[in-house]
Amino acid sequence: MDRILTLRRATFAALALGLAASINDASAQEPSIDIYFGRKPAEYKVAITGPDRVESPAYAFRFAKIIPVSTAPIDDGIVLTRNGKIVALGKAGEVAIPQGFELVDMSEHWCVPGLVDLHCHIAAKGFDLNDTVHQTNPEMRTVDLVTMDHEDMRNALAGGVTTVLYIPGSGSNMGGFGTLTKTWGRTPQEALLRFPGCLKIAQAGNPERRSGDLGMTPLGMNAGLRETLLRGQAYYEEWEAFDRGEGPKPELRADLEYLRGLFRHEYPIAVHTQIYQVVLQTIRQLRNELGLWTVIVHGTFDAYRLSEFALESGVPICNGPRQYHFDRGSGWGSGSGMEGAFVGTANGWYAGGMHGFGETQRGVGIDGIGINTDSPVVAQHELTLQCAMAVRLGLPDAVGIRAITLNQARFVGVADRIGSLEVGKDADMGIWSGDPIDPRSHVEMTLVNGNIAYKRDPLKPRF
Repeated sequence: MDRILTLRRATFAALALGLAASINDASAQEPSIDIYFGRKPAEYKVAITGPDRVESPAYAFRFAKIIPVSTAPIDDGIVLTRNGKIVALGKAGEVAIPQGFELVDMSEHWCVPGLVDLHCHIAAKGFDLNDTVHQTNPEMRTVDLVTMDHEDMRNALAGGVTTVLYIPGSGSNMGGFGTLTKTWGRTPQEALLRFPGCLKIAQAGNPERRSGDLGMTPLGMNAGLRETLLRGQAYYEEWEAFDRGEGPKPELRADLEYLRGLFRHEYPIAVHTQIYQVVLQTIRQLRNELGLWTVIVHGTFDAYRLSEFALESGVPICNGPRQYHFDRGSGWGSGSGMEGAFVGTANGWYAGGMHGFGETQRGVGIDGIGINTDSPVVAQHELTLQCAMAVRLGLPDAVGIRAITLNQARFVGVADRIGSLEVGKDADMGIWSGDPIDPRSHVEMTLVNGNIAYKRDPLKPRF
């Protein structure tokens, strides 16, 4: 195993050495204005959230470099944390350390926001996430399964991952509702960020059954999804009429209640979908026809050719776990000069390009691309390795760090809490030996809600 890890690190050693220089330009880039990040309601009527503040010590961390992501990097910086929040950050000479704050000297290390992964299946001990009672299961949910105390979550912390969207599997077309959870907490309730975090939908591929059963083919799944969602929309409209004083109080429907929050845009749909045609139908049906807040959490193979259509529809892409597409000279690539191309899919989505068409397609831009692991398909702690692969295959370094932090938080509507290092946000931080997108770097310490959730033992390092 040590030999494999050494070879892997050596192979990717030069992937992201330019991060420190290029990230300075990230905040200067014009963000796209077309991606839809939801519209947070004045109050949640369906969703529940975890505690806004969590008890934690008062720390004063000193770092060689702080990467806030939302603003320019800070060399020789200080971050103050208390009661789960960031209370100050800036250059060491400009931030006074109040009495009572414990100084933690990490002056040879980098500090980045806790990493965020929107395609996770490991936030519970078991892996029973494909209960296909029906092809659409809007009554199912993952929140009851979340537990902190198991190896995969400890490994996530050792990889600097502090928030995951824990979703059902893709054995059925509509698997149920996922949970946005921190990867550490004294209880699952303390770790909760929001439930539902999303509705999980899987389009074609995994949920297909070739026995001819109703709703098990791509056409049947589209019809079944539409029928279930239209029932949810009608239920939502009944409640909205009641809240306006224009109708009777509807009877509570456990099978449709969470769909009501979906149509209120309290949380998005996270869609496991891939290949051009299927992603096209997903965006058309869920975003353009039904108007739902939609996030693609796969988008692999040749789906990146829809980059402009996704941008125009306001749909962000959380690409992975596959980070490349090999064009074999058939289908869309045939005759286009792209035959045999080894395409970085994250960069294809981000930058756009000819994509085999006659006209250049716009990309989703710096605000529209994220990266995932689909853990345990790729181990949760290797989120930065996924990012390094995307950077090696064309994605700019400065976009890469956003793609595993701030962008992910915005995609699911929690950027007011996580995703960047800012005063008032949760004190979720990864303390790295160097550039986190360089696979030679490791996590020295991880904080979740201002508490030290992981500290590397140099005698028994996890990675």
